[in-house]
Parts: sequence; C-alpha cells; structure tokens
Amino acid sequence: MNRLKHAASPYLLQHRDNPVDWWEWSDDAFAQARVCDRPVLLSVGYAACHWCHVMAHESFENPAIAAVMNELFVNIKVDREERPDIDHVYMSALHTLGEQGGWPLTMFLDSQGAPFWGGTYFPPTSRYGRPGFVDVLRQISGLYRSDRERIGRNASAIGEALQQSLQRVPEVGEPDLEHLASQIARRFDRDHGGLGGAPKFPNPGLVELLWRHGARSGDEASRESANRTLVQMARGGIHDHLGGGFARYAVDERWLVPHFEKMLYDNAQLLPLYALEATRAGDVLLREAADGIVAWLNRDMLLPEGAFAASLDADSEGVEGKFYVWTLPELTEILGADDAVLFARHYDVTAGGNWEGHTILNRLDTPDPLPEVGANLAELRVRLLEARSERIPPGLDDKILADWNGLMISGLARAAGILGRRDWLDLASRAFRFVSESMVDGDGLAHSFRAGRLIAPGFALDHAAMAEAALALHDATGDRHYFDLARRWSVHLDRYYREADSGLLRMTRADSAALPVIPRPTHDDAVPNANGLHAANLLRIAAQTGLPEDRERADRFLAVILAAAAHAPMAHGSVLNAYDLARNGVEVVLAGPNRGTFRQAALALPHLTTMLVDCTEPDGLPAGHPAHAYARQAGEGAAFVCLHGRCLPPVTEPNRLAEALASAR
Repeated sequence: MNRLKHAASPYLLQHRDNPVDWWEWSDDAFAQARVCDRPVLLSVGYAACHWCHVMAHESFENPAIAAVMNELFVNIKVDREERPDIDHVYMSALHTLGEQGGWPLTMFLDSQGAPFWGGTYFPPTSRYGRPGFVDVLRQISGLYRSDRERIGRNASAIGEALQQSLQRVPEVGEPDLEHLASQIARRFDRDHGGLGGAPKFPNPGLVELLWRHGARSGDEASRESANRTLVQMARGGIHDHLGGGFARYAVDERWLVPHFEKMLYDNAQLLPLYALEATRAGDVLLREAADGIVAWLNRDMLLPEGAFAASLDADSEGVEGKFYVWTLPELTEILGADDAVLFARHYDVTAGGNWEGHTILNRLDTPDPLPEVGANLAELRVRLLEARSERIPPGLDDKILADWNGLMISGLARAAGILGRRDWLDLASRAFRFVSESMVDGDGLAHSFRAGRLIAPGFALDHAAMAEAALALHDATGDRHYFDLARRWSVHLDRYYREADSGLLRMTRADSAALPVIPRPTHDDAVPNANGLHAANLLRIAAQTGLPEDRERADRFLAVILAAAAHAPMAHGSVLNAYDLARNGVEVVLAGPNRGTFRQAALALPHLTTMLVDCTEPDGLPAGHPAHAYARQAGEGAAFVCLHGRCLPPVTEPNRLAEALASAR
C-alpha cells in the first residue's frame, strides 16, 4: 500500500494498491519535491471516470511504469470532487496551453506548485496520435534537470495567463433576456434537442432559461426547445429505462449512447425540470422520468446517514456499460418469446444490437404504446430490473458532498410540491438534516463526509446550494428554522468567500491554503455556479423579509455578476436565471392562521418564476411591503399575488391561485 491507504475519498482508495508512491495533496508532498529536486506529477480524476480507470490499469498498476514515476517525480493524486478548487486551477492551466481538457488530468508542476506543462489521458505507449506516457515522463524529467530556465518561463507564462483570466471584464448594460433566449433556442438541435453536435450534455441551466422564457412570454421556439430536449433525453439511451435516472452525457447527437456514469448533480438539476414540464405538457413520459430519478435515488444512492452518494461508475467488471446493456437472447430467456418480442419492438432491441453488439434500451424511434400495452411493458421492465440486479453493479462513490446533496434536496423539495409527493419531501428533509447537523464547520459547512471524516472547509457552492435547499424546504413546510439557516449560510458566504475588489465569490475561503491563483469562476460547469445560486438565494431571502436593504443587497450582487454573464451568456445560465427572477419574479404571499391550506396550491406553481412569502401574522410584513395593506384582509387564510410593487386582491380559494398568478402577468 502507498500513502493513499488513509484517504477518505473512494477514488483515492482505488489507487491505494498501485505501485506508484502516491501522495495526497499536501505541503509535505511539495516539501519532498524540493528536498529531492524533482518535479511534481499531479493526476486528477474521479471515481466514476472511465478513462481514469483505463489510465490506471494501463500505467499506474504497471510496476515498470510506476518505477519510472517514482524515480523521476513526486506523484500526487487528487479527487476532483473532493478538491474542485485544485481541479479548477490546473484544468484552467491546461486550457492556457491550448488543450481542451478532460479527465484524467495530468499536470506537471514545479516544487512550488506552479504548472509548466500537462495533458489528459496518455497511453502507456504511443498510439491514438498521443505520445506514450513513459516517453513523456522521461522528456519532462530531463527538461526539468537540464533546462530549468525554460521550465521557469513556461510556468511564468501559464501563471500570467491564469492571473489575466481573473481580470474584471468591462461592465455592460443589463442583458436582454428575450434576445438571449432566442439566440440560445436557435443553437438547440431542432430534431433531437440539446445544443447541437456531439457529445451532447443535458445543460439544465440553459434548458431552465428557455423554460422560463417560454412560460413567461409564450415564445414557441423557447418552449419547444426546452420540451424537445427533455422529451428526447427521456426517450434516449442516456435515460435508464429500467432503473431510472440519467447518465452524465451522450456521445452522439441523438442521446442514444450514454457515457454510462450516473452523477447525483445531473439528476438533481433535471428532476424539477421534468416535474415542471410534465405538469405543463401533461406528458406521461416526462412524469415517468421524474419518478424514475427518485426511484434510482432511493434504490442506489441513499446512504444509511440519510444523505445521498456522489456517483455510480461507468464501468462494471472493468467494462463500460456492461451493467446496463442487453441482447435479444437475454431478454427472451427472462421474459419468454412473446413478451420479449413485445418489449423489443418498443425498446429498440434487435439481434445485432445498437451498440457494440449489444442493445442500449431506448424509445427514440419506437412507437408509443397504447395504455393497456404500456401497463404490460411496465411489468416487463420490473422483471428485467430484477434480473439486472443480479449482475455485478457499478462501483458506488459513497462520499457525501454538501453541494451536490444541496442541489438534490432542492430538486426533491421543488418536485414534491409540483407533483404532490410528500414522500419526496420527507426524503429531502432527512438528507438536509444530516448535512446541516453532521457536516458543520464553525459557522459554515464542510464539503465532504465519508467514514466519519470531514473534508473542510467547504466551498462557496456548498453554502450556496445548501442555502437554496433550505429555502426550498422553508417554502414546502413553513418551518422558520430552514429560513434562518439559509440566511446564516448566505451571510457566511459574504463574510468569508466574497472578494473585496471584484465583489465576486471565490470558490474557496480567503484563508484557505494557497494555490497558484484563488479561483473565482462565474460560469456554470456541470453544476451551477455559486455566484448564480447566491444571487437567486438573496432575492428569495429579500422577498421573505420584505426589507429594502435585503433587496438592495441582492441587486448589488446581481449587478456585479451580470457583467461576466453578458460577455459569455451560454456559460452563465445560473446568473441569467437569477436575473430573470429579479426582473420577472412574482411573489406569492401566504397570510392568516390557516395559510397552510394555500401552501400546496402555491407549491404547485412554477417555482422558477415565483417566490413564496410566508406571513405568520397580520403585522408580520414590514410596513413597506406591497402586501401589507391587504394582510389584515386575510381572515383565516388567504394568498396575495404581488408583482413589481403591487398586489392583487386576496385569493380566498386555493384552487383560484393559479388563475390569479396568470392574471398578474
């Protein structure tokens, strides 16, 4: 065993038996590099990463290659999910070299941590047009020994580029949401949904933006782009038609062939979108997709602590996708000939298969069943799922991440209200309790928990995502405890993560261990950016308190982050969605002792465009709040729809609330 045997990360533990003398990221590792006068080889990956496994099997488990690594380098292994700050900085460094990036990330650093060269996957010997890993190791080491000046120039150039990326962009006017939504809708694939080309990712932030615009304006192009994306994903192979949930992305433009890893964060963001669109469109397929996400969550991702695991691997038994694919003879053996024929007709199962001789179940080109046939197919899916459960499953990364759990808690709470699923709300509440009580770090939160060990301090996204989760649970329950936690974590972000010069949130605390630069990205990655979530949280907090100073605080922060979004709108869905909430959000005020009777009706409204305000007593709103004049008219219970500083008369029947909201626009 090497030093990774004491790691908390399942990804690092996958490498504990490598003959490579791995270090975890630490001051001691860099001190060793200085003592030995060797460069550092930094390898970054994650537990569900297929190509990370490939490079591990080919190189890190090879004693001869490991010997070269040990002789020439100090080798550091990092889990990008455990340390997203390290991953962000060194992936950005790779981009400055003109490389597209991806995982595994392989970077070469000097003994101070400054990057001077890198790449991603390297085969053990030259192939695929890529140099062999051993050749790369010897060349880099030789250069480090013989031409330190050149190494220094490379490191300085990359460092300057990283610093330049932190420069503030020129301020511009407020974005034109209608124009941006139209531009984005035109970029979406008219036939298959999603951004055109391959590989194809879900991009939930952009789908949300289009959904908002379509719902607000009635724009058919935006509405159709959002709907087509969700429908085609649900029909495609990226969707697990037996077990529920969605894979990370599709390698083709039709959503047929997934990269089979399943991540908590993708499904967290997709769940409320499927609930919203299923309700708007009345589409059974979309409702089944939402139900399937939660079924997968309950069956495969729920941990004894009550919170959710991070991911499921792409591979099982060392083969990508083996757990999920089928052959026609397998179906016939399990279902019998007649049922196998029926199932094959509706899920694209053929003798030759649709992927490497096997079949990825999908409904992209197959007929929609009649209701009675649909019921039969549902029974067949259950039988196949039971048979699949006997296979060796993909590996589970069972660390609990505060940010990803926060996203899923929020998604569950919102979808529960839209679809009337109290059990989903209970699931969200249990997960929230664990993170908020067992992952505490001072006034804030830790980032990761596994096997009794916390990785702290947390990152900006941990606090922003958990504040969003708290606000969603406050809306769903009216429990003030949730709202108080949302405010506490938002204040914590401003105190410890906000950069004085730019006004933006850093990814890490100001007092965190130094990296070559302190990252403060504003763009979304696979997860929404902390700045966008924080802006939306501040707006919802201001709506609840009704205090002008809270709204001014939210508006000031939003103004800071809009400049970055305006220069690269496609990368800033979360920021634009926060701006849409600020400009077009409608407040729904629940008042009176029996206001709870209106809560379910309010929760069924589109949460993307509404902000729920819980008024506990007639004088519970500040004097300046537009609903204040109506609050005493609430009687035993009423709801008020407020927009742009004005409120409609009280709604006294819960089933009239949606009608009142429509008239407010």
